[in-house]
Amino acid sequence: MCGIAGYSGDFDTALLERMNEAIAHRGPDDAGVASYPEHRVGLAHRRLSIIDLSPRGHQPMTDITGTVSIVYNGEIYNYRALREELVADGYRFKSSCDTEVLLNLYLRDGEKMMERLNGIFAFALYDSRDGSILVVRDGVGVKPLYFTQTPKGVIFSSELKALLQESSVDRSLDHSAVHHHLLYLWSPSPLTMLKAVKKLEPGCALRIRDGRIQRQWRFYELPYDQEFIEWPVEDIVVQVRKYLTQAVERQLVADVPVGAFLSGGLDSSGVVALAQRAMGKDRLQCFTIGFRDPRAISEGMADDLPYARRVAEHLDVDLQVIQVGPEMVEELRNMVFHLDEPQADPAPINALFISRLAREHGIKVLLSGAGGDDIFTGYRRHSALMLEPYWSWLPTGARSGMRAAAQRIRPETEFRRRISKAFRYADLEGDERLAAYFHWITPEQLLPILSPTLREDFIRHGSSPVLSVLEDLPASVPALNRMLFLEAKFFLADHNLNYVDKVSMASGVEVRVPMLDPDLIALAARLPLGVKHRRGTGKWILRRALSPYLPPEVISRGKTGFGAPLRHWLRDDLRPTVDDVLSETSIDRRGLFDATGVREMIERDRNQRCDASYTIFSMICIELWCRMFVDKPVPALD
Repeated sequence: MCGIAGYSGDFDTALLERMNEAIAHRGPDDAGVASYPEHRVGLAHRRLSIIDLSPRGHQPMTDITGTVSIVYNGEIYNYRALREELVADGYRFKSSCDTEVLLNLYLRDGEKMMERLNGIFAFALYDSRDGSILVVRDGVGVKPLYFTQTPKGVIFSSELKALLQESSVDRSLDHSAVHHHLLYLWSPSPLTMLKAVKKLEPGCALRIRDGRIQRQWRFYELPYDQEFIEWPVEDIVVQVRKYLTQAVERQLVADVPVGAFLSGGLDSSGVVALAQRAMGKDRLQCFTIGFRDPRAISEGMADDLPYARRVAEHLDVDLQVIQVGPEMVEELRNMVFHLDEPQADPAPINALFISRLAREHGIKVLLSGAGGDDIFTGYRRHSALMLEPYWSWLPTGARSGMRAAAQRIRPETEFRRRISKAFRYADLEGDERLAAYFHWITPEQLLPILSPTLREDFIRHGSSPVLSVLEDLPASVPALNRMLFLEAKFFLADHNLNYVDKVSMASGVEVRVPMLDPDLIALAARLPLGVKHRRGTGKWILRRALSPYLPPEVISRGKTGFGAPLRHWLRDDLRPTVDDVLSETSIDRRGLFDATGVREMIERDRNQRCDASYTIFSMICIELWCRMFVDKPVPALD
């Protein structure tokens, strides 16, 4: 697990060292650069040693024949089987790294190599035969990859902050990305906050040559257009258990100790249970967080620590706990800097603390339960969607009345907030209503806080990739699977996976996600809706599959938040930050927001006449991000 960077074009080779330094946290064990002046290509790498810890794993790595070179970030879980094939076909190796498997696999299969990979990865492979670079990102986007086309050529890297080591990269803001960060708290791929910089979408590849992007294509698509399987329920239980067990066992491969997140929820507990069974007598090291701040409970976040301890006792695994309180707010600026994008969610701070704790205990690899909610159903919006048949048949006028009533609900409690959100788009139709479940603010509420320029842009170009991508699915795909397609396509890749990767790698820790094994995703996509979500219970089939291994109270647990008491923070601990960062002077200087509209929203939120905390937090993160990534010559904490 590492950090990569590189270029094709007329760049100073010193850029490689600057980019490497910008992502040094991703690979504290080793660093390397290589330039190929005959084709104006450069590659840079930072290494976090996980497999083959010897110097033979140094990157950039070149195959034995000297034909192709690579910089690679990730893990290929089936690399041993692939290596056996390649050896049988006459390919030679000088290391035991999965990196070298990629080199020889490319020499044998070319661009078709991606079809054989089971893993998490972002890599750039230089082919000396034509001077091109193949840049690839894994199917669900576990590993990040940013790129930009400049007048000098193309630059790419694991993190946006490395690209901005090159002064020719345009810093102009993308107003569409600003809109999306306010609507969703994240921006859908390929958009970033900068017009000139794009995210390589999950499951996509680039072919770069002579400083230009020659071709971009998709090699993997989420399999939500398949027919449902027709198996007895008990057979489905067995298959889900089999595929998840297989995924966990695959992802234990490492030459360093492997640990795990353990929140006490179903997903992380299930992963821990299966990992401990696979490890036998070796005790798995697990890590979690506890809150000293009682305000967290009032915002819908249950106290997970007793459940985590119960699971640890039940499975006989070690559990390390970090207790945190209001001092979490001091990490806000660090969070914004590490994420590369102004994601308005305090959950990354929790993951940052846990990753630091793991590294302090000598753990470089953590297994995570991320993805369970996204492929088996687990979010509240899934339950809301499944309740639609009870009211969606009403005429538009009646549903408009439901929307109006929902908007009048004062958001004083968690229950009131959920009811208001469930019906605030009741009058919309089909995919438009489905996509709107991902909004954190309505377009009508958004317009008054935008500057006149952004307001005009939003009205003229208000369409979203989150809605338009559904056009790629056959109309026969049911609403729940359409929503799960969006979960994995955007919310998972652009929000959850992005922040987990960035804050864990900021601590020199790799996070693996067994729930997102491609074979398990393919199985989950074909499961009948009634076994994923049954009688108001999400992840029903996953609960059945894991029931032999976990305590009953964990199997029956509902979804709880993984965050912090943000609403209280904004009215108390972060109140000075709100008043400073979103002051009239600050807003007018940036030109993104309307100072009067922002002030009115803040006051309404403080008086609990609306629930705008996450929108306010989003504006804070956007402004802090601009100060770090736009106002400075190179990205730096302000």
